[in-house]
Amino acid sequence: MCGFTGFLSRSTPDVTALHAMGDSIIHRGPDEEGYYTDDHCAIAHRRLSIIDLAHGHQPMTSPDGRYILAYNGEVYNFQTLRTQLQELGHTFQTTSDTEVVLHGYMEWGAEVTGKLRGMFAFVIWDTQTKTLYGARDPFGIKPFYYAPMGDTFFFGSELKSFLPHPDFKKELNREALKFYLTFQYSALDESFFKGVFRLLPGHHFTYRDGKLDMSAYYTFSFEPDSKSLEEHAQEIREVVTESVEAHQISDVEVGAFLSGGIDSSVITALSHPDKTYSVGFANKGFDETSEAKALCEELGLKNISKTITAEEFFDILPTIQYYADEPNANLSTVPLYFLSKLAAQDVKVVLSGEGSDELFGGYITYHTTKPYRAYRKLPLPIRKAVAGVVSKLPPFHGQGFLTKAAKPVEDTFVGQAFIFDNDEVEQVLTPAYRSSRTWKDITAPYFARVKDADDLTKMQYLDLHLWQPLDILRKADRMTMANSLELRVPYLDREVWKVARSIPSNQKMRGKSTTKFPLRQAAVPMLPDDWIKRPKVGFPVPFIAWLKEEKYYNWAKDLINQDYVAEFFDQKYLLDLLEQHYSGKARTHRKLYTVLSFLIWYQVYFPEACGVAPYQPK
Repeated sequence: MCGFTGFLSRSTPDVTALHAMGDSIIHRGPDEEGYYTDDHCAIAHRRLSIIDLAHGHQPMTSPDGRYILAYNGEVYNFQTLRTQLQELGHTFQTTSDTEVVLHGYMEWGAEVTGKLRGMFAFVIWDTQTKTLYGARDPFGIKPFYYAPMGDTFFFGSELKSFLPHPDFKKELNREALKFYLTFQYSALDESFFKGVFRLLPGHHFTYRDGKLDMSAYYTFSFEPDSKSLEEHAQEIREVVTESVEAHQISDVEVGAFLSGGIDSSVITALSHPDKTYSVGFANKGFDETSEAKALCEELGLKNISKTITAEEFFDILPTIQYYADEPNANLSTVPLYFLSKLAAQDVKVVLSGEGSDELFGGYITYHTTKPYRAYRKLPLPIRKAVAGVVSKLPPFHGQGFLTKAAKPVEDTFVGQAFIFDNDEVEQVLTPAYRSSRTWKDITAPYFARVKDADDLTKMQYLDLHLWQPLDILRKADRMTMANSLELRVPYLDREVWKVARSIPSNQKMRGKSTTKFPLRQAAVPMLPDDWIKRPKVGFPVPFIAWLKEEKYYNWAKDLINQDYVAEFFDQKYLLDLLEQHYSGKARTHRKLYTVLSFLIWYQVYFPEACGVAPYQPK
């Protein structure tokens, strides 16, 4: 695992700026640094050595000197591709997957990207045509930012790496704040920094003479078949087993993250690592480390765990926002940081269970009751008529059911987080940060691509394109890389996806709350019965309780009362939310954490506007 950054310029590249850019992502690769410059191109690379430790240096130059590669990721079928390339006459100097990517581009051009099985983001500079080619893996496991600014074109693994360059114009993207408050993550293609964009998952581009050409090389489609539940369970068992084996290719020790849920438990049971890692909190109901230890005892594995204190949680928040690049309001990001720090004391690589919920239908929000599904089969005009009548009646049990069921899923589902609705956003934001656009403007293009699908498929499709890459995978990459740790996600594999997309929706749910049923059936030979039935928990964080403690209530109040906050928010509205939570009148902790996370992030990246000292990364 590595990180890269760089820029194209019409003038001779600023080498001093390039080195500062590379230093800003040293956490992504502390083992080695490398640089390339010519009259127009400058690339910095930081390496975390995983495969072929003595070789695989980057940026890597092709044998004829024409192509320069900077690459971040792991390609798990590189040995197969290497054999194919050797049969075509290519010779190799290393055993690294980096060299395979480079020779693959020499042989197949941009088509090589579609042949790669793994997680990756990379650029290749063609010194003859003066063309930059860039690509990102289909799921968006590895990050890629780019920014055209005047005569300079920036590119890199992390947005923060652009900041040291004198040509980079640091400016807040005002429109991003509104949608962040709804989604809890930066939901636009343009980042929180104006002019800086994310390369979308499954996309690649060329940049030449100031012209950017971008397109998708991979798209997701659900293709349910007629196989039985038992057949699908067997296919899942086989393909996940093979994927875990492929994801263990490494010249260093590989560990595993382990919670009490089925996703990481399956990965752990199949990989059988020497060490597993878990974290939790002392608060009752917020600790799964005992469950993780129990499973490890059953499997004969070593489990290393840590209990996170409230003081540690609040102290680390500026560090979290620094490494996140953009505001991050997912509470589980913090325990993931501590989990990564714990594992990095022993290993360089860990396996984890991200992606299972999106592929196999694991979120409880996907689940509907039999009465709900039956009611949804009534014609939409009838449901709307019923909803219109009941909405005018005094509140009664089931009123919300009838109102929600009257609406298409496109009007109610935004993903796995819905923090502020449109009306609330307009109330809490100052006029300069409001917008006529709503969250539906973000979700509608995705729903349109699956307009004829069932509701569950629509929700999965949206989460595959928004929630998964913009929240789940972004925090996973940033928090592990902040600790120089490579995270591998065996569920997010193109072969696993081929099986997952073939499972019909009516097989995915059971009973009142059982999700991803085919995966649970696939796990029967691997895990104890009680693990197979365990509900999804994730990384529960007791922020809801802490914010009712005077110490942290005052912390939040002091932050909201800072002068710079009035630029963005109605401070009285925020203080009212805080009082409602503190007094027990309402649960507003998610709304508050979303706002507070932005305020901390703004202090970190715009200290001059907040009147605070520049943040120094830990």
